Amino acid sequence: MATVTFRDETATGRPIEEFTLPDLPESISARELVRLRVREEVARHNADPSSRFTGLVRPSDAEAELNGYRMGGARRRIDWEKQADVAERAFQRNGFVLLIGERQIEDLSEVIDLTGDPVVSFIKLVPLVGG
Repeated sequence: MATVTFRDETATGRPIEEFTLPDLPESISARELVRLRVREEVARHNADPSSRFTGLVRPSDAEAELNGYRMGGARRRIDWEKQADVAERAFQRNGFVLLIGERQIEDLSEVIDLTGDPVVSFIKLVPLVGG
């Protein structure tokens, strides 16, 4: 079993947020890894719902803020499967970059060995205005 650190980083490599999950399989597809990350962050939010969500992708009806999303006045639960589907589509549209160590993952079907480098970095990409 592997222990993995999920880390959100800026484009310059500065860490923003991170959390660690133990007892993961030694190899896993990138798709499963993204969905696992989303399931965990949604579970943490749903355990103590707040008006702010810090996660990989924006929940529906939420507004983007610096390093997170404002959920409006209501403290509501989030459906992790819908969020995971949104995350998969965001990956395919280059909404974020997935790095294992220094290596970029380009296909969600790629199988990743988690014993080599247990740090999984996510870099959200922001579209340029007017570009």
